[in-house]
Amino acid sequence: MEIKITKNQNPAVKPDPSTLGFGKIFTDHMFMMDFDPDQGWHDARIIPFGNLSIHPASTILHYGSGIFEGLKAYRRADGEVQMFRPIENVRRLNNSAERLCLPQIPEDMLMEILDTFISMEKDWTPYAEGTSLYIRPFMFGNDENLGVHTIQHATFVIICSPVGSYYKEGLNPVGIMIEDKDVRAVRGGTGYAKCGGNYAASIRAGMYAERKGYSQVLWLDGVHRKYIEEVGAMNVMFKIDGEVITPELSGSILPGITRKSCIEILKDEGYKVTERLLSVDELGEALHSGKLEEAWGCGTAAVVSPIGELLYKDTKFTINNNEIGPVTQHLYDTLTGIQWGKIADTRGWIHPVK
Repeated sequence: MEIKITKNQNPAVKPDPSTLGFGKIFTDHMFMMDFDPDQGWHDARIIPFGNLSIHPASTILHYGSGIFEGLKAYRRADGEVQMFRPIENVRRLNNSAERLCLPQIPEDMLMEILDTFISMEKDWTPYAEGTSLYIRPFMFGNDENLGVHTIQHATFVIICSPVGSYYKEGLNPVGIMIEDKDVRAVRGGTGYAKCGGNYAASIRAGMYAERKGYSQVLWLDGVHRKYIEEVGAMNVMFKIDGEVITPELSGSILPGITRKSCIEILKDEGYKVTERLLSVDELGEALHSGKLEEAWGCGTAAVVSPIGELLYKDTKFTINNNEIGPVTQHLYDTLTGIQWGKIADTRGWIHPVK
C-alpha cells in the first residue's frame, strides 16, 4: 500500500532512559488513515506527532466506539530492534473491531503498516535494560452526527512511547484487592474486546483499591460475583498445589497475548496448566490450606507482575511470603529473554524490524 510520509522538521531530543516511566513521552511521528464505505481504508500517512482534530459530534465522543492494542518493540544487544508476536495483536484488533462494528483491517495491510512505521521510529527504542518502545494502535468511529448506528467513518492511528517499568515497584510483588461490588464486564458484553469502555468501568474500583494501599483489583464475574476473571488490566494465573490455573476465556475476559505465551511456555515445559472457572471461595481455601503457592498477573505492559498480598472483604492474605515465586520469575526471565533477544526464539514469536 502507499503510505505518504511527512517528516517532523523539529525532532525531539531522546529522553534519559531513567526518566521514562510509562506512556508519558512520545516519538516524533504518528501513523493515520481513514475509512469510509466508498473508499475503504485510504489516505495512509505518517505525519509529525500532534493533536487530533475531530468534529464535536464524532461518534467516539458520545458512544465510546473505540478500540486499541498494545505491543512493544525491543532493542537487542546487537542494536537491532524486534517486535513480539505482532500478528496476535493484529488479529485481536480485528476481533475487537468486529464486536464494536468498526471496520476491520486486512492482516497483511496492518503488518505492512507496522513494519513501515516502526522502522521509521525505531531509533526511539531505548537501549537501557528493561526498557522498550510501547506501540499503541487505536481506532475510533468518526461519524459526524448524533445517531446511534453502524459506523460509517473511522480513523486508525498508531502512536509510540519509549517506556520503562509499568509499575514503580518493578518486579516486586504487588498487593491486590478483590473487588466484590463493581464488575468489569459480563458475558455477551465487550469483555473480550480491547475497548475503552472496559477500562473506564474499572477506574472506580481501582481508585478505591489505591486508597487502601493496593496496586490493582482482582475482578469477579458479573453474574455470580464469585468467579475470578482478571487482575486490573491483566490476565491472572495461580499455582495451586503444583497446578497452574487461569480463568477460562468465557467471553468476558480479554484473550491476552502474554497469557497465551505463558500457557504455551508452561505446557512445553511439562507443567499442568488448566483453564477453568476458579471461584473466590476455592482460592480462599487454597490460601488457608497453604496450597496457593504463587499468583501473578500477565500482560504486555508489565510482562508478569507477582502478587504478594490479597485483600478480600477486609481480610488480608499473604502469598509466598510476599516474595516472587520461582515459576513467576522463570516466566519473566523467559519472556523478556526472548523479547530482548537474549534467548533464542524457537516458536516464531519474534518479528524483526528492518
